[in-house]
Amino acid sequence: MSDSDKSDVSPERPERSLNRRMLGKLLVIAVLMFGFGYALIPVYKKICEVTGVNFLTPKDVTVEAPSNSQIDKSRTVTIEFDGNSQGPWRFRPTVASMKVHPGEMTQVVYEVVNTQARSVDAQAIPSYAPQQSAAFFKKVECFCFTQQTLGPNQAKQMPVVFYIDPALPKDVTTITLSYTFFEIGGQAKKAS
Repeated sequence: MSDSDKSDVSPERPERSLNRRMLGKLLVIAVLMFGFGYALIPVYKKICEVTGVNFLTPKDVTVEAPSNSQIDKSRTVTIEFDGNSQGPWRFRPTVASMKVHPGEMTQVVYEVVNTQARSVDAQAIPSYAPQQSAAFFKKVECFCFTQQTLGPNQAKQMPVVFYIDPALPKDVTTITLSYTFFEIGGQAKKAS
C-alpha cells in the first residue's frame, strides 16, 4: 500500500469508532429516558397518595352496602359538595349540601355538560376535607371509578352512592366532598 492509500483508510477508522461510541451512548440515553418515563407513573401515583392530592380512587371491593348495619341516629354529619372543572364543560353537584346519619346509605348526583361540539374523555378525582374523613367516606358507586366519555354537547347525570362509617370521630361534624373533573390526555375525539 502506498502512503496515499493509508491516509484514505486511517481517517475512517477513528470516525467509525467515534460514531459507534456515540450510537452506543445515544441508545443508552434513549433506554434510560424510556425507563425514567415508565417509572414516573408509579412514582407520581405514590406521591399523590402520600400527599392526598389528585389521588385516583379505585373501587374498593371490600366496601359493600351495609346490610344489617346500625345507623347512628344520634349524630348528624353535614356533607358539603363541590365541583371543579378543568376542561370544556360545566360540572356541578345538584345539591350544595345534605345532612346524613353515619351508616345511612345516601345518594348525590353530579351533573356535567360538555359545551363543545366534540367528544371528550374525562376523569374525576375526589378530595375530602378534613383530610382524615377520607378513610370514613365509603363510596359504593361513583362516577370517579371510571373514565367518562362525553359526546358533543352531551349532558350527563352521574350518581355517587355513599355512607359515612359510624366510626367517624365525633368531633367531625362537616365533611366536604370535592371533585375535580378534567380531560384525559387533552386529546379530543373528532365529532362524527
